[in-house]
Amino acid sequence: MKTKITADSTCDLSKELIEKYNIRIIPLHIINADNVDYLDGIDIKPNDIFDYVDRENKTCHTAAINIEELETVFKEELAENDAVVHISISSDFSACYQNACIAAEVGNVYVIDSRNLSTGGGLVVLDAARMAQEGVDPAEIKARLDEKTEKVEASFVIDTLKYLHKGGRCSALVALGANVLSLKPCIEVKGGKMVVGKKYRGSFDKAIRNYVKDRLINRDDIDYSRVFITHCMCSDELVSAVREIVEDLGQFEEILITDAGCTVSNHCGPNTLGILFYRK
Repeated sequence: MKTKITADSTCDLSKELIEKYNIRIIPLHIINADNVDYLDGIDIKPNDIFDYVDRENKTCHTAAINIEELETVFKEELAENDAVVHISISSDFSACYQNACIAAEVGNVYVIDSRNLSTGGGLVVLDAARMAQEGVDPAEIKARLDEKTEKVEASFVIDTLKYLHKGGRCSALVALGANVLSLKPCIEVKGGKMVVGKKYRGSFDKAIRNYVKDRLINRDDIDYSRVFITHCMCSDELVSAVREIVEDLGQFEEILITDAGCTVSNHCGPNTLGILFYRK
């Protein structure tokens, strides 16, 4: 059986990975405060969002892929494939999953709620693509991955609360306090939702190094098959340093470095970095 893997653009996979695994990415909408609608990763990139926020002092927001758009993609892929397996951003973050479930009524489409965002979902997408290449039945792909989604460990450290505050996700008082105390919060995904974890004090570079060590040291529950280092506009030097720490502290078979897309970037801002992997 020939199965096509599709995913929404929040999975933050690189162009190289998308091409290697023959994945079709469906873009979310990024809408600015002037009600101009862009397609994530096609009409707009993270630096465009940051330029808009800095220039206009206004925010952008994300909008789910609508049912009609999903139906169109599914029908196109089913014309050339026996089945489609689609992976969406967590249903707690967006209506993408619910819309995909409705659109799946067009035919042999299996929808997976990644319970995650960014390359937390990307891990699930790559597993789906690998199984599809191996000829695993699409229903079995869904069953296996529905069990694995809760094992994804996804987190990011952000440099500023400015974007979360502008987007209404934290109060002005909390943002001010974090700036005054030079706190760099860790945002974690737990149960499909975002929560604030440990808060690091000091420079962003120092916070990131401590964060990576905290995530990897004294652990016996890490699945070392693959890890993503996903970031938004971090320096090459910092990303290289993080890779070295990951190599020193873990025995990952594959270390993948990707850029965060518009969804994560819109909420977290520049200078955001996370490591994302499976637990056993």
